[in-house]
Amino acid sequence: MNKHLFSVLIAVMAFQGCKKADKDCRIPAEYLDSEISVSIERLEIPFFENLDLERVVELLETYPEFADQYLMMGDFESKEELAGEIVTIHQNEGMQELYEEVKNHFDEITKIEQDLQLAFQAIHFHYPDFVPPKVYTYVSGFSSDLFITEDIIVIGLDYFLPPDHRFQPPEIPVYIAKRYEENHLVPTLITALSSKYNQTDLKDNSLLAEMIFYGKSYHFTKTMMPCTPDEYIIGYSSSEITASYANEEMIWAHFIENELLFETNPFEIRKYTGEAPFTDEISPDAPGRLGRWIGWNIVDDYREQNAMSLPELMSQPSAREIFRQSGYRPR
Repeated sequence: MNKHLFSVLIAVMAFQGCKKADKDCRIPAEYLDSEISVSIERLEIPFFENLDLERVVELLETYPEFADQYLMMGDFESKEELAGEIVTIHQNEGMQELYEEVKNHFDEITKIEQDLQLAFQAIHFHYPDFVPPKVYTYVSGFSSDLFITEDIIVIGLDYFLPPDHRFQPPEIPVYIAKRYEENHLVPTLITALSSKYNQTDLKDNSLLAEMIFYGKSYHFTKTMMPCTPDEYIIGYSSSEITASYANEEMIWAHFIENELLFETNPFEIRKYTGEAPFTDEISPDAPGRLGRWIGWNIVDDYREQNAMSLPELMSQPSAREIFRQSGYRPR
């Protein structure tokens, strides 16, 4: 395979459509019929303004799940000890500056709230037993971007400041940091929630199993957020997605010719599904995690070929069966 074909074909394919076009999308009416509602509570405000020990203790008592699960109150001798540490940290000049920047940039979070509500309504349609967790925002001091449990979600808004902002998450490579952007926030959160429904065969340690796991995760998110561009789900730029489709046949040939699908060496698997700025084994111009992207295409074809519900797809643990029944062929 010509390793430089990616850069050559980007211009050629720039005006051609991709399989997952979003311009004609619509939110299914059955999603909108759900009575699920989301209200995000902005805890950074009470936890950063007018701080004193008594006020913070009251906040810990008012938000027990947040205190216990996120702030790990059980690791402290008392509420007062934790409250004292919070007051000390949040009165720090740097933390106050970071809080002010978050407050100014995220003066309102209507779009985040609306996107999350639509996604939760979609999950509830497909999984009627779904109970939305409480959702909070916070300023973590770059200690936690998204904290997710069955009961609560905490969004560290400091991670999602603009990429040109003077406050940036430390020690995060640029190719990852570009995904810490508001448009990626809710899709990333929904992808994380998908793991609850993503049944897998724990005995299968192959590259194919990893590819299918991620493919099911992205398919889940796209189903819940059908009008969200793929770039915000997988974290590629639009040109990277275009080039990947343009080269899909050659990408697939690389996997087949090198007999990679049933590879179990974790170091080899990481080359195709792990975080990286590019997939050098295929091309220095190819985006990283191409195995995940191919897995997404396989899963899309599997569901389309077999006319199944989303829960049926997500509950299929066999990556080999999904691949076999997908009839996958590069476009």
